[in-house]
Amino acid sequence: MTNVDAQGPTRAVDHLVFRVPDLEAGMDVIEQRLGVRPAGGGVHPGRGTRNALLGLGEGCYLEVIAPDPAQPETPTSWRFGPPVSAPELSTWAARSDLIETQLELARTRGLDLGAVAPMSRERPDGSVLRWQLTTGERPGDGLVPFLIDWGRSDHPSASAPAGCRLIALRARHPDPERITRLLSALDLALPVEHGDRSALIAEIETPLGRVMLE
Repeated sequence: MTNVDAQGPTRAVDHLVFRVPDLEAGMDVIEQRLGVRPAGGGVHPGRGTRNALLGLGEGCYLEVIAPDPAQPETPTSWRFGPPVSAPELSTWAARSDLIETQLELARTRGLDLGAVAPMSRERPDGSVLRWQLTTGERPGDGLVPFLIDWGRSDHPSASAPAGCRLIALRARHPDPERITRLLSALDLALPVEHGDRSALIAEIETPLGRVMLE
């Protein structure tokens, strides 16, 4: 089972999803909190969103994601839930090099993350980034990750602004035992403590010192 609370980012954490109402304002928030400004990533056609990225060490990054005002809402919009009114660290992605195999194994253990779908976005330089991810509803209030496979595409962390590093990831939830059981279906072990509400907490080394982002 892969732990995600070790010192330094682990191979399990591909990226963290920080949802914001407005992308530019969200980039300002991250720059103020972490001391490094994310760079524009691109838009997700048909998904109603656009993003900006900040590197969190090799193979890991922070995705700041917001509604794209240039896109109309569609049935596939808001795959991370309806628009938020305030910034929040809402979920995370786990890297999977054998996504179909891992997905089927999770199903045999009682966890269904839905189907695997191809996705893409155009980068600011005009190049196209392609990947696969699980698209089903995720149980666990965002604490159970979706799976992502970048295939032959360059990992986004390689070109995202550097200067920060993910140290640890943990969570709070009213039913921590249930979250732990769900994570075990993916062979993941995330520290989950009891709390009145669900929360994902990332400890990040930044130019401003160690910062807790949630």
